[in-house]
Amino acid sequence: MSLLECVDLHVWFDLPHGGRVHAVNGVGFALDPGERFGLVGESGCGKSTTILALMGLLPSSATVSGRVLLNGADILAGGEDSVRRHRWRDIAMVFQGAMNALNPVKTVGWQIAEPMAYHGTARGARARARVGELLELVGIPASAADRYPHEFSGGMRQRLSIAMALACEPKILLADEPTTALDVMVQAQILELLTRLTGELGMALVLVTHDLPVVSQVCDRAAVMYAGEKVEDGPAERLGLAARHPYTRLLFAATPDLYGEERLATIPGSPPRLDAEITGCPFRPRCDVPTDRCADEHPALRPAGPGHQAACFRNEPQEPM
Repeated sequence: MSLLECVDLHVWFDLPHGGRVHAVNGVGFALDPGERFGLVGESGCGKSTTILALMGLLPSSATVSGRVLLNGADILAGGEDSVRRHRWRDIAMVFQGAMNALNPVKTVGWQIAEPMAYHGTARGARARARVGELLELVGIPASAADRYPHEFSGGMRQRLSIAMALACEPKILLADEPTTALDVMVQAQILELLTRLTGELGMALVLVTHDLPVVSQVCDRAAVMYAGEKVEDGPAERLGLAARHPYTRLLFAATPDLYGEERLATIPGSPPRLDAEITGCPFRPRCDVPTDRCADEHPALRPAGPGHQAACFRNEPQEPM
């Protein structure tokens, strides 16, 4: 049995003047203990919405269907009361934009200790000691517990967010673009920290990013999302070497290479609007190798190798891209 299984997840958002946006369409994946899994794609493809749905943190305008199984039990089935018991204790999250995730008028030590107090895992002197341990774990002196978020750099605030997520020793850590707006050196430090912590603590990691090389470096497996759907998934290394969906291939081609001499590729056009029905393949208007079927038929995920699948009509041995 998988530690976490997301089954046929759908998310709709009601629009103020009528209509709905189908932001996540049938996404599914499984996660084993200690595994590092990447969710990749452009902005607006549904990555962040997917993991917020796993935590039950979407606004009231959202409607969610599907199942999120933690050790076989559906944590969304009982609504907010059900998911609240698992939030931060079994599944924790590092939010995008650490400065906005931290309360500016509370000390960082108070904020790290808050989930412990809520779930009853530690209080008083024991909680303060645990806060010091967590700060040291992410590379910040324990004495910094009495300081406020504005006294730290962007990279340090991201480390504080990670420490807060680890407060109740969760089994799963969701990291939503944890290196956004950080310089290259700090990005590398945060990614190394996440990799080390998942190895030392045995946590599973879901890393949300638009950076495919980062996923290849950090993750064991990855899924590529486009227009709210999963269009390819498999071993992270295989996606880089043998992508079977044009979108994945073009994403890698659009990644700068300091040592390469080829001109940097771009993907023309924009993702489709999700408040209207999409006919055929969602990626067809931007694809460089469309087929006649793409205009009318919606491709389904199909096997593309060991542990590898892609949603493309060219995903067949006799029709290589």
